[in-house]
Amino acid sequence: MLDDLDRRVLRQLLADPGAATAKLAERAGMTQASYWRRLEKLTDTGVIKGRHARVDWPALGYEVEVSLRITLEKSDPRAFDQFIEAARKVPEVTEIQTFLGRVDVRIVVIARDMAHYQSIYRERILTLPHIADLEALMTVATVKTDPSLPL
Repeated sequence: MLDDLDRRVLRQLLADPGAATAKLAERAGMTQASYWRRLEKLTDTGVIKGRHARVDWPALGYEVEVSLRITLEKSDPRAFDQFIEAARKVPEVTEIQTFLGRVDVRIVVIARDMAHYQSIYRERILTLPHIADLEALMTVATVKTDPSLPL
């Protein structure tokens, strides 16, 4: 599926996604036009899903991050969809993941401080539909965040 040039393009993009195309092409040992064509091909075929900014939430005053593991009550066949739809509307929810197993959903909530988190938790999280059980895990440190694989 991927050849060596595709892998070089992906390696450089993952290593420094904010760099200019000319710089990435140079690092990959390719011309800028060749690099751009490969990048377009990888995007058109769905290998690259997009390029996104990563926000440093503490730099914006959001010092608290809590991961909530949620088990849903499943008596209503629409419970899952209704929960997800409602959770998406909470502005402080930065991530929603679904699972198979004892935990159905994990959401990540950010807040300015513990008082702000408590307000979000009471007014927005506990009012989400179909929650049967909820466990909160406060983030102490992020040790590794790296979406890349060796290519």
